[in-house]
Amino acid sequence: MATSAQEMDLSQPRAKGRRWLKALLALLVVIVGAFTTLGMWPVTPDFVGSEGTAGVDPNGGGLKKTYPALVVPADNPAPSDAKQDPRVELGRLLFFDPILSGANDVSCATCHHPDLGFGDGRRLSMGKGGKGLGAERLGGDVIKRGAPTIWNATFNHKQFWDGRAETLEEQAKGPITNEHEMAENPDQLIKELKAIPEYVQKFEQAFNNKAGESLTLENIAKAIATFERTLTANNSPFDKFVAGDRSALTAAQKRGFNLFRSGKTRCFECHGVPTFANRDFKIIGVPELEGQEKDFGRFDVTKGEGNKFAFKVPTLRNVTLTAPYMHNGRFASLDEVIDFYAAGGGPGVGNPVPQLDDKMRSYSITKEEKADLIAFLHSLTDESSLPAFPEKVPSGLSVVSRLNNPAREIAKAANIGATAEERVERQPTTITVRAGQSIQAAFNIARPGDTIEVEPGIYHESLTIDLDNITFKGKNTASPFEYAKTKPDEAKVGTHQVMGWPILDGRNELADGIIATGSNFRIEGLEFRNYKANGIQVQHAHKPIFRDLFVNNSGLYGTYPVSCTGVLIEKVACTRIADAAIYVGQSRDIVVKDSIAYASVTGIEIENSVNSLVENNLVFDNASGILVFLLPNNVSKVGRDHKVLNNKVIGNNHANFGNPNAIVGQVPSGGGILVMAADNVEVANNEIRENNSYGVAVASLDISFPKGTQFDVGPTPENVWVHSNTYVNNGAKPDPKILQNGLQGTDLLWDLSGYTNRWDEANAKRMIPLPSSPFPLFVRRGYWRVLNWYAKYLG
Repeated sequence: MATSAQEMDLSQPRAKGRRWLKALLALLVVIVGAFTTLGMWPVTPDFVGSEGTAGVDPNGGGLKKTYPALVVPADNPAPSDAKQDPRVELGRLLFFDPILSGANDVSCATCHHPDLGFGDGRRLSMGKGGKGLGAERLGGDVIKRGAPTIWNATFNHKQFWDGRAETLEEQAKGPITNEHEMAENPDQLIKELKAIPEYVQKFEQAFNNKAGESLTLENIAKAIATFERTLTANNSPFDKFVAGDRSALTAAQKRGFNLFRSGKTRCFECHGVPTFANRDFKIIGVPELEGQEKDFGRFDVTKGEGNKFAFKVPTLRNVTLTAPYMHNGRFASLDEVIDFYAAGGGPGVGNPVPQLDDKMRSYSITKEEKADLIAFLHSLTDESSLPAFPEKVPSGLSVVSRLNNPAREIAKAANIGATAEERVERQPTTITVRAGQSIQAAFNIARPGDTIEVEPGIYHESLTIDLDNITFKGKNTASPFEYAKTKPDEAKVGTHQVMGWPILDGRNELADGIIATGSNFRIEGLEFRNYKANGIQVQHAHKPIFRDLFVNNSGLYGTYPVSCTGVLIEKVACTRIADAAIYVGQSRDIVVKDSIAYASVTGIEIENSVNSLVENNLVFDNASGILVFLLPNNVSKVGRDHKVLNNKVIGNNHANFGNPNAIVGQVPSGGGILVMAADNVEVANNEIRENNSYGVAVASLDISFPKGTQFDVGPTPENVWVHSNTYVNNGAKPDPKILQNGLQGTDLLWDLSGYTNRWDEANAKRMIPLPSSPFPLFVRRGYWRVLNWYAKYLG
């Protein structure tokens, strides 16, 4: 008794001390929160990416894509009528006039020659003091990089290989004043131009000023930029094919296009329709030229470590006219470019670089496939907007001469089109494919509105379809989904023969099971197995439906809708997938329900998308269960408005067998549900049990990327609400990656990012007390401040 009394006496001061500490902490939280709310301690807001999912057209799908909005300053609008706008003609004359250079011997057209695809044919461009044109130009100052094409430059988000100019106007001024390029003194240039009456008159007409007031360096840049905005290439054979002329492409070009957008090459992920470019800067590891100093690319502008060796993704329109290739002209031909990508980029050619883009993965390609891919690139050739060379310019100086570009004749020979076939108008019909017949042959004769119905059997094919309103289904006596649901272990083996539904089997030889585009594409009652890239890939589609499917061992993704709207994935089972079993990316208005994902790296992944519902799914035996991500360096810069409800997330402790160089390869094993950087996410009423690392984790991008990385999306998750879930035995054996980040295995994990997040989970384990709904936002903000201060200075 005495001992107990002594213990009680000792415990009373400890208890009092803890109460005082808690009271002090609460007071500190309130004070800090109030100061932050009043603006005395400002919070840096999360960067919000572009609204909407870039690449998604809510009014339709397929390959018919609208071009992005032009980057145009308010004081120099794009020409509404290029033939009537006096700025266009003035810009054309200035573009060809060497008066813009200090020695009156270099014009814009010297390095951006129209006959060379608006490049100059050199590895590294040559400016001041050079003699000659194209690859033969010699004797002048060598520039740090090659001249990028200005075809479709009007759609560039930023200009130059490193993006240092925001607009074409800003870009135009750069070379004029650069000491190694045109080396002109702006005051001297204005003086020279004012001495030429024709230029004075044309500037006054273009900019509505009097007495030479319009003749300024700013207006010179505006005129050139306006002219350059007319240099668009959008009437190529490929564009005619997209518009409905199915004979516009040759058979080789169609095969090449299928390869271009396959999961094998993944070209389309950076060079998407319609620009065949994107607005990001990518790290791919192009080797330096011999003797060339290291070029850090975008890093020179941003100073962010994540941008070191990153360069702009250029357009592929008219690419066959613009050799050599890459920012330093490292590759003389498209053959060499393809070899570089097939090797996996820099690391595959002996040039490892930090933070290599995770889409850079090696693949095998045959000589015939390479020829088809290049044939497709020829189909992007269009010089219908090629400007006329002036016979003379107002300065009287010499205009660059025309050049012979052999690539033009090669492109012309490649673009002969397919043999035209009669396409008699008819009503939609059902085309039945029997065992032993070709499904692709049925696709080739299909028209919008048709149903392709396939009888049970095993088909060794890789399919493509580019039509709207197509239904592709099995003529079944049994359900592939129900088979996988009731016998998951047996189904996973993947050796079963005909089972009452059609089986598409790539035999680990073919890349994709199917690639589809088009609105209202519906696929159901089929099994896909043993493909090397993806199972079911649907691009740029409106209202695609995936139903009653089983996908097994199909490479990176099982279902793979990307840049779609109105996606429905229902009663789909996927297993043995090396990235995400059920994936939806860069899309909006998504429903994934009543499906099963197991024995894969990730069960279900929603990435850089808007407005999804993930409901009533069974996700088990994956490395990680459900991921809701917003990742950098994608076309879509936004991820928000997601609901993860009523799912069973059980025992996701599989070893992570994803590519270690990809982001998914870094995801810890043993995870239930992970929300990373996405905003406005509700996670509720899920059964989450027996996941060794955690039940639900909420984290920022900072936890997965090197310190100092600059992101093009908001890295912090905001307004995540986790509530009313059931947790059983999570966190019992956490992945070492969890422990290395100073975290523990538990039900609820938080990396202290985002003060607007809240957890209403009375019975869940957690490392620290988590903010909940009853607390006002300013209290949550203050608590977040205190926790981050503690982690930074005392943790």
